[in-house]
Amino acid sequence: MATTTATLTLSSADLTGDALSLSTTATLTKAGTVTGLNQTTGVARKTTSSSSQYILFDGDAYGNGSHKVYIKNTSAVATEYVTIEINSEQMGKLYAGDWAFFPWEANADTNDIKLQPSVATAFTVEYALFYE
Repeated sequence: MATTTATLTLSSADLTGDALSLSTTATLTKAGTVTGLNQTTGVARKTTSSSSQYILFDGDAYGNGSHKVYIKNTSAVATEYVTIEINSEQMGKLYAGDWAFFPWEANADTNDIKLQPSVATAFTVEYALFYE
């Protein structure tokens, strides 16, 4: 059985006026079980030279399940961002260096994860999918 854990650590010396230090860890498991997720796309990068929206993950290709998605904007230019959309709903924007890790149930073609870069020059995102 595969065992994959995700850890998030948040720290700041001055965000709240006091030192902030939060950390949490989760084991990535299949829906409703303690069995670990055992499939992955691996960590990859996609570079585009267009500001057109494209499908990163096709909802029909993965089906129901407790999937986890990682996306990172690798740009170093503060004004460059990528917009994430799922099922025609804008989830948010990742600016230079930002990343996201979120659950995804890909049970229909309408649940595609789509990305749209803010620029039509070389733009790279790093991504991975952990799925059932």
